Amino acid sequence: MSIKYIAGLAVALLTLFSCDDTTDTIGGSLIGCGDAIETGTDTFVVATQSVVADSVLSRNTTGYLGRIKDPETGAYVEGDFMTQFHVIEDYSLFMNRDFIKSEWKGDVSADSCELLFYYSNFYGDSLASMKARVYEMDKPMVEGTNYYSDFDPMKAGLIRKNGFAVDKVYSITNLSQSTSERYNSNYVPYFRIPLNDPYTDKNGVTYNNFGTYLMRMYYSHPEYFKNSVALANHVIPGVFIKHVSGLGSMAYINSVRLLTYYDYQQNDSVGAVYASLDGTEEVLQASTITNDKGVVDRLAADNSCTYLKTPAGIFTEVTFPVDEILGGSHSHDSISSARLVLQRINSETTSDYALNPPSTVLIVPKDSLYSFFENKEIANSRYTFLANYSSTDNTYTFNNISGLVRFMKTRKGLSADWNKAIVVPVSTTTTTVNQSAYITSVVHDMSLTSTRLVGGSGTTRPVRLTVIYSKFK
Repeated sequence: MSIKYIAGLAVALLTLFSCDDTTDTIGGSLIGCGDAIETGTDTFVVATQSVVADSVLSRNTTGYLGRIKDPETGAYVEGDFMTQFHVIEDYSLFMNRDFIKSEWKGDVSADSCELLFYYSNFYGDSLASMKARVYEMDKPMVEGTNYYSDFDPMKAGLIRKNGFAVDKVYSITNLSQSTSERYNSNYVPYFRIPLNDPYTDKNGVTYNNFGTYLMRMYYSHPEYFKNSVALANHVIPGVFIKHVSGLGSMAYINSVRLLTYYDYQQNDSVGAVYASLDGTEEVLQASTITNDKGVVDRLAADNSCTYLKTPAGIFTEVTFPVDEILGGSHSHDSISSARLVLQRINSETTSDYALNPPSTVLIVPKDSLYSFFENKEIANSRYTFLANYSSTDNTYTFNNISGLVRFMKTRKGLSADWNKAIVVPVSTTTTTVNQSAYITSVVHDMSLTSTRLVGGSGTTRPVRLTVIYSKFK
């Protein structure tokens, strides 16, 4: 494809001094007199195909629990997650034991203990009956370890064989709570799992409930509660909550609270209080995602389009004709910009539970896909770029990825995938400084999304890259 230079668009560069054959210039000009820049455009077909994600780095602060079926593709997705617990350093978790009124077998005791799972959002039927099981972990997650979405803590030996394992039937809408409570403006939805059965620790000591174990450990070994690391290594390594049965909802859990309730008496004051350990973003968390492999493989093999599907589902691979873009008739041209538009194909399902398209995508060199997330990189607008979904145009548009094309040229011969990039759905975190928003993290999108894109090896509507060149006239 030859370049179509646009006559009449030549732009003269400014020189430091006006042209004069008899006048000496100090420092010279950027270009000689009469030189100008000529611009033009060319369009190139880029090859696209779906690739199965297999697994992705699970570094999100949201836990996913449940099982759903994508109404458009028929693919099942299941989510489980594990979390540790956070304790404020040198914080007095329980009151002075002399004030504890609750007692069991001659020592301080908890009246009850429970786990609360708070969710910020959900997908699916809020009344669907679901069943989950929460396990006590035997070992904590290891700081600095990259946990991918296919990590199974049970197979990895992280679940305590004789620890607690408690089942809970729940629905997203907690019907055990009153309507007035659920519609209160300050209400945060949650479901609870009690830990009130007798509990035996690793030393063979039995307590009337898990809360009593926590209390007595606190009073006998306060150093174990000094910080979150000590807590995980000596008291409770964490919990793993696994979907057991049910279909129709996925809870997006943003925090877990471990509450221990007890009575106290201090002088004339008598009452009931609780101590709280929280599973939040301050400690390690990771989701385990199980996709319907047969369906995912079938979708990825469809060459009439490409897919973006999360969590840990399908990405779109783009192959650029770098030699054609930067060689041949363009070998002496400079790329001013390169624009890539990925057109979404509208969903054909009429279901009320149709999955939304990903809101943000990242394009990254294929051979840098894993290192980008493991190294906690941010899109640098040189060879990694972000694009947001436009509902107006029904597209994802990368307005200028010329840096990516030039970067690929330098990688030729160094990698088998030197001219390939991956488009992957991501979630970003921003921080505002002086009224300006800055992206501080880019992680894999672990929420439920799905969409088809124009492209694929069997399509009659190929994806095109529009390039604007410039060169000296």
